[in-house]
Amino acid sequence: MIVGVGVDVAGIARFGAALERTPALAERLFVPAELCRPDGTRRGDASLAARFAAKEAAAKALGAPDGLRWTDAEVRTYDSGRPYLVVRGTVAERAAALGVRSWQLSLSHDADVATAFVIAEG
Repeated sequence: MIVGVGVDVAGIARFGAALERTPALAERLFVPAELCRPDGTRRGDASLAARFAAKEAAAKALGAPDGLRWTDAEVRTYDSGRPYLVVRGTVAERAAALGVRSWQLSLSHDADVATAFVIAEG
């Protein structure tokens, strides 16, 4: 059963400019593992914008309540390249209250737009 659906888009250049203008923003939005690829290099603006869009889409799938922490929703990637969502803390609490048991996540970016689509399943 679908509990909620969320979609979000982020302008890649605008998001990159915000990260450059406010260096501490990355640490407020992402856990350390999200900032770097498996080889240790920092992810590019397109990848980070897509991950930010995923966090926004997950919040929308949960009804966009106040009090969710950005770092309580983490985008990870399987070896195959498929992204998935790990939730904890405030996001996990809201998901549990709604009966969410699993998540579906799709990310994409092209030109100057990153997008994420999230389905919360019960």
